[in-house]
Amino acid sequence: MSHLTRSPISRTRRSQAAGDETFGAGAAKSRFVPPPLAFPAPLAPYAARAELTRGRLHAEVESATRTPFQRDRDRVIHSVAFRRLKHKTQVFIYHEGDHYRTRLTHSLEVAQISRSIARTLKLDEDLAECVALAHDLGHPPFGHTGEDVLKECMAAYDGFDHNAQTLRLLTKLERRHARFTGLNLTWETLEGVVKHNGPLTGKGARTNDALPAAIVEYANAHDLWLDTHASLEAQVAAIADDIAYNNHDVDDGLRAGLFSFDDARGLPLFGPAIEGVESEFPGAPRDVLIAESVSTLIGAMIDDVVAATRRRLGELAPLSADDVRRAGVQIVDFSPDMKLRLSGLRDFLHENVYRHHTVNRARSHAKRIVRALFDLFTSEPETLPPQWRTNATSPQRAVCDYIAGMTDRYAIKLHQRLFGGGPFI
Repeated sequence: MSHLTRSPISRTRRSQAAGDETFGAGAAKSRFVPPPLAFPAPLAPYAARAELTRGRLHAEVESATRTPFQRDRDRVIHSVAFRRLKHKTQVFIYHEGDHYRTRLTHSLEVAQISRSIARTLKLDEDLAECVALAHDLGHPPFGHTGEDVLKECMAAYDGFDHNAQTLRLLTKLERRHARFTGLNLTWETLEGVVKHNGPLTGKGARTNDALPAAIVEYANAHDLWLDTHASLEAQVAAIADDIAYNNHDVDDGLRAGLFSFDDARGLPLFGPAIEGVESEFPGAPRDVLIAESVSTLIGAMIDDVVAATRRRLGELAPLSADDVRRAGVQIVDFSPDMKLRLSGLRDFLHENVYRHHTVNRARSHAKRIVRALFDLFTSEPETLPPQWRTNATSPQRAVCDYIAGMTDRYAIKLHQRLFGGGPFI
């Protein structure tokens, strides 16, 4: 067994640090007056501050009972796009089992992990949660398979990118308000959605010419500082995404029988977690061992991120959220040792889950469905529902928006209705 599998996993959670920290001077003053119970705990000086938000593209009177970030979160939860995540693929097609993760359950798990990390680091939990809940809204049906097909189909028409599609949904395609299109979320939330994986322009990144038009268009109207890192809250959502899918893809892979429990024992990180749980609970049923091991490993990864992030914060000493953006480095991250062990776990998942022949079989059929729908609607645009043409810059973009919004279930049923054929393989 390699050194990657032998590092012990502690089941003891670190207690949250206590102590008063004064608020740092950040952006310009806002008219928003926080309600007395809106901010239950003091935030660190480098946290995003709802009362200092850069605001919304369309001016609104803010709530007397909720902060702007809380309103953003609530708007995401009540959106049509969020409800559709229930029937969108994480790894397994929606009908393959009731207990596998979907985009919706994954997003909820990412949000929960985000709140845990944000609370411990004294960040704004609501902003971290909102970015986590919104981060996958732009994914098309069939997960990354659907995205790959739409990228090919849209190569000559400004391409397809699920982050840019999320921004389109949040700023254009969701229609729930009479005075504006989209959800009119705050600058901080949209910045986090667009940049949660890092800067989009600047040194080592793309130029504006290489960015999706949706991002450039919105940034021109409401400058998102595309050449800087996002807030710590957005970085927390990004690392929580990694924690969630690495652990839960192991859980779902075991449930699906893509690899054995003995295989799991030899996995980096997961194997030592199983050993620790077995020693603490000898004779526990296998499903309980797996669940306890997943819980243990999630806790260990959270602890690692918190400790590593605190070290970086101590070195960089940011005094405001803008200091974080200008730091030039990702601050919220795993330790080097955890990154090394995670790479071994990811390699195993790629080989034994994402490229498993049963997953590839479903992926092949999904590709044909998305391609056939795109070809039909672009060659016969009169078959496209008229409401999907209003916010598009081209007929191809209208078709792309329509397909990207579909759930797995709807895409399969629509394909069967239009082209015939049997059930999804």
